[in-house]
Amino acid sequence: MSHRDILAIGTSAGGLEALRYLAEKFPPDFPASVLVVIHLPSHFQSSIDAILTQCGPLIASFATDGARMEPGRIYIGPPDSHLLMTDQDRLQLGRGPREFNCRPAVDPLFRSLALCCGARSVGALLTGMLGDGASGLQTLKQYGGITVVQEPSDADFPDMPVAALTKLKPTHIASLAAMPALFQNLVKQAPTRA
Repeated sequence: MSHRDILAIGTSAGGLEALRYLAEKFPPDFPASVLVVIHLPSHFQSSIDAILTQCGPLIASFATDGARMEPGRIYIGPPDSHLLMTDQDRLQLGRGPREFNCRPAVDPLFRSLALCCGARSVGALLTGMLGDGASGLQTLKQYGGITVVQEPSDADFPDMPVAALTKLKPTHIASLAAMPALFQNLVKQAPTRA
C-alpha cells in the first residue's frame, strides 16, 4: 500500500453537523475509504446516509456485512450493529455487547482497525458525550495508526475528545475546520510500521 487508505471517524452528540461539514469538504478523488460510527439508537430509522451523500461528492451508505471497502466511499455503522474491519479489507457487522450503552460504538471499530490494518489507518474522534473511542484510539495508535482528536474547546460536546486526551497523546489535535486539509494530507502519506 503506497498510502494510508482508511479514515475512521467516531462521534456522538453533535456529530451529525460535524459529519455534514466534513462530507462537504472531501474531494471527489479522496483516496481512502471513510468508515463512520455515530451513536444511533437501535430503534431509529436513520437517513444519515442520504444526508451525507447530498452534502458532498462521496457516496455514503450504511455498511453491509462482508462488503469490500472501496476508496472514495463513506461507510456508516448501521443502528444496532458494531462496524468492524477484517484483514481482507471487508466490512463486518458485529452484534457484540454494547459499549457505553451503544451499538454501534466507536471503540470496536478502532480496535478492529488496529488488529487488521493499523499502519494504514487514520482514526479521528470528534464531538460526543461520555468516553467512547478513547481506548480504541489508544489501541490504534499502539498498532501504528495515526490518531486525530477534535480540540475539546471546538467540540459541541467535549466529553469524548477530553476522554481521549486523558488516555493518549494523539498524533494531532485539530479543530473541525482544520480537519479536511489534515485528512487529505494524512491519507496521502505512506504507512509506517508500529
